[in-house]
Amino acid sequence: MKTLIISWLFFGMAVLSGAAVAQTGTIRGTIYDEASGEPLFGVAVSIVGTQTGAVTDFDGDFEIQLSPGTYTLSASFISYNSLNLEGITVASGEVTILDNLRLTEYTSDLETVTISAEAIRTTEAALMTVKRNAAQLMDGISSAAFRQIGDGDAAAAIKRVTGVSIEGGKYVYIRGLGDRYTKTVLNGVDIPGLDPDRNSIQMDIFPTNIIDNIIVSKSFTSNLSADFTGGVVDIETKDFPEEKTLRISLSGGYNPSMHFNPDFLRAGSSSTDFLGFDNGYRDIPTKGVNDIPQFVDVIGNPSGERGQLYQRILRDFNPEFGGMRDQNAMNFGVGISLGNQLALGDNTLGYNFALTYKNASEYFQDAEYNLYAKPRDNSELELQPLERSMGSFGVNNVMLGGLFGLAYKTDLSKFRLNLIRLQNGESKAGIFDFENTNLGAVFEADQYNIEYSQRSLTNLMLSGAHYLKDGDWEVNWKVSPTLSTIDDPDVRVLRFRKPTQNISTEVGLPQRIWRSLEEQNLVGKLDLTNNHQLFGKMAKLKFGSSYVYKERDFVIQDFQFSTGNTSFTGDPNQVLREENLFSETNRNGVRYNPLFIPNNPNSFQANLTNLGWYVHSEFSPVEKLKAIVGLRAEKFDQRYTGTNQTQTIVFDNEKVLDDMDFFPTINLINSIREDQNIRFSFSRTIARPSFKEMSFAEILDPITGRTFVGGLFEEVTNGGTEVLWDGQLEATRINNFDLRWEKFLPAGQLFSVSAFYKTFDKPIEMVQFLSDPGAFQPRNVGNGTVAGLELELRKSLAFLAPKLENLFFTFNGTLTESSIQLSESELRSRQLTAREGQEISAKRDMAGQAPYILNSGIAYNNFVSGLEAGLFYNVQGSTLNYVGFGNRTDTYTVPFHAVNLSINKTFGLEERIKAGLNVQNLLNQSRQEVFRSYQAEDQIFSSLNPGTLINFNFSYSL
Repeated sequence: MKTLIISWLFFGMAVLSGAAVAQTGTIRGTIYDEASGEPLFGVAVSIVGTQTGAVTDFDGDFEIQLSPGTYTLSASFISYNSLNLEGITVASGEVTILDNLRLTEYTSDLETVTISAEAIRTTEAALMTVKRNAAQLMDGISSAAFRQIGDGDAAAAIKRVTGVSIEGGKYVYIRGLGDRYTKTVLNGVDIPGLDPDRNSIQMDIFPTNIIDNIIVSKSFTSNLSADFTGGVVDIETKDFPEEKTLRISLSGGYNPSMHFNPDFLRAGSSSTDFLGFDNGYRDIPTKGVNDIPQFVDVIGNPSGERGQLYQRILRDFNPEFGGMRDQNAMNFGVGISLGNQLALGDNTLGYNFALTYKNASEYFQDAEYNLYAKPRDNSELELQPLERSMGSFGVNNVMLGGLFGLAYKTDLSKFRLNLIRLQNGESKAGIFDFENTNLGAVFEADQYNIEYSQRSLTNLMLSGAHYLKDGDWEVNWKVSPTLSTIDDPDVRVLRFRKPTQNISTEVGLPQRIWRSLEEQNLVGKLDLTNNHQLFGKMAKLKFGSSYVYKERDFVIQDFQFSTGNTSFTGDPNQVLREENLFSETNRNGVRYNPLFIPNNPNSFQANLTNLGWYVHSEFSPVEKLKAIVGLRAEKFDQRYTGTNQTQTIVFDNEKVLDDMDFFPTINLINSIREDQNIRFSFSRTIARPSFKEMSFAEILDPITGRTFVGGLFEEVTNGGTEVLWDGQLEATRINNFDLRWEKFLPAGQLFSVSAFYKTFDKPIEMVQFLSDPGAFQPRNVGNGTVAGLELELRKSLAFLAPKLENLFFTFNGTLTESSIQLSESELRSRQLTAREGQEISAKRDMAGQAPYILNSGIAYNNFVSGLEAGLFYNVQGSTLNYVGFGNRTDTYTVPFHAVNLSINKTFGLEERIKAGLNVQNLLNQSRQEVFRSYQAEDQIFSSLNPGTLINFNFSYSL
């Protein structure tokens, strides 16, 4: 509430400021060096024929107040050709933006460049210049493109960046590598998302009108954090909006197979679920109870003090075990954002505020989750089922997000404050037909599920930039604390055996689960840059340090319900009825058993520290060759407090990771022509296990029936004589080699060919836990390699006919070959369970690495009419997902052929109205994973059909 009040106060100031200058207009612009793409400090900017002018600051920015009219602007700087910009229109009370002015180095035959104002408003040349001269392989999209194509949020915008795909409409993957090898940062600082076990934050929470650029780095430099392999996405928010904006946006989504469905499943909810959090409706019945009574404590004396407490807790459990059928609505969202910059004497104050609300529902019918295994007889090829589950479930997801940014700039310093608050609530209810044929226990059952998860994130970032000695030195610092929480209150699962509708230990006793996670995160960075001369050319020396501290508290409290001699009719909501419950007169009634007492392996505390130092130099040893070399050192310590299931291993702040690593990096750029580069890079990076992976935790997903098993658990077989996994999870070291030829063409066109090669030392992959069907564990596997080729093309079809100049063909294709050298235990398990005639190789594919990725499309961009449309296609080759072990075979993703249509239109001369339509999954494809074995038919591991989703959005800027 305080943030909202402050923001509206600033908006009021902006209105008053606008009224004060209503008789004048404003020109704001930024001037860059054509060669380096960096902003120029100290450029003299004047209005031809007047005495009015300004000088650019250290960001290359300038501002000039003028009476309404049409003007010519002149920009001049020592050692650069002058620039004249004609036809600049200034309107009363309006801001004219010139955000792509570039000065070229002085030449004797060309002293002044003259262009028209219209020429700079329809290109991304500034970002292209940065990309051409960047120290690392990079792609990106700028705020200029946001204005032209009308994307409403960062997730929609970044899909246009080469080599980038979006998972679940919000998470970024680069070059087909999953979340472990891709990370997202905000303004150069790591911040966790709503799921702190992910490296990526949700992209759809950032409206594009507060974003300056989105930069995707595909190669490593030493000033970046070393946990980098596939790429880093940096969302750079605006600190000083070019003009006063107040934008209101509305969005909606309709899926014919999901929305307005009378069979939609939902469960009881609290009055605040629509805001993304529970108000206590799902509180644990043992809240405030320090010594929880167990059944063995009270069976002899149910009327005693502990017996009465036991019964009170038992009766406080919500009796609802099954969801209800109820028609759902379509998706909808609303957003408001405002921003401006104000002159405070010789200094500038800028602010941004955004509030986003989204409410979406999904209804999955014929959802399928199965477990299959190889038969004991190796002459049998076809897989046999262990568990099969098919049914439907409904999901309602609410996201409430707020962002606030404040920036203050003086002559030689800039300070920024950013605050992010996210709140997310997701409820699920499902009904499944369950069939078990594992271990001789053959039965069918009706399964009922209810889940709720609420997540929150609060992040604050304070940063400063200071320029010393006429720009020879630059000092940057950043401090960013974050608090993340996840609560899964009252997760419920219940099965009735068919046809008797009874409950037993064989089918699984009813369960109620409360999970809670709280994580604190502190990041600090200090960077110093010295601009100097080396080999007669401009060079940079960067050095600095970073510090990361994270601390997590995690606990699961799991209750199981023994049903005694109670009989049931098959109604899941009758199980906890009063007449069925344990009491003094019904001592063999339904009762609870707290599985987390007296020993809880699912309670742990963990913390880590990561102290980094780096040195980084950019220089040109010879003409047309730029070298960027650096070295990073990181001291990483991770500690754990917790115990295993049997309490035979007890850790008390035990150091489970202790690494001191050095990460060298070399980037060479040969500018063979002004519009062509050949790039080579080498770097060493690392991928470390998460808190969850480096634990003893066992985390059940009740709907899929799958369990995550922490990497500290050992797995042994043959009576404990053979160790399948020793519980010693380690970080993965990666060597990265990249070679790229790139050609930059006019109007944002690009053609490039890349080759890359990566080596992985002890990569972490998800492996099926042999002794527990449906359980999966992160483990280090044998060393691996990935080799790949990448082709990127964005080309106007004007070469076919001039009338096609606004039609663009885009293509990005990645072809990879991955290989993992099997560990001794994995090789032995595969040999022991080989089918007749099957030859077992000592190598296999790498988990998570797609063999190919294709992104292609036809896009129409007409910047004059404000119309942008495109038809896009994406497919990823069948990818190893979970690694088989013993008779558990590998699982692979099935290629998902995504065909999406996008149309965006801006209206009016000032482009204040924007509307868009997006249709996802035009082919109505299902997302599937399958078990795959030698000469056997593929069997479904999981299958969901997301249907065809029609999204529309509308925004209006005041």
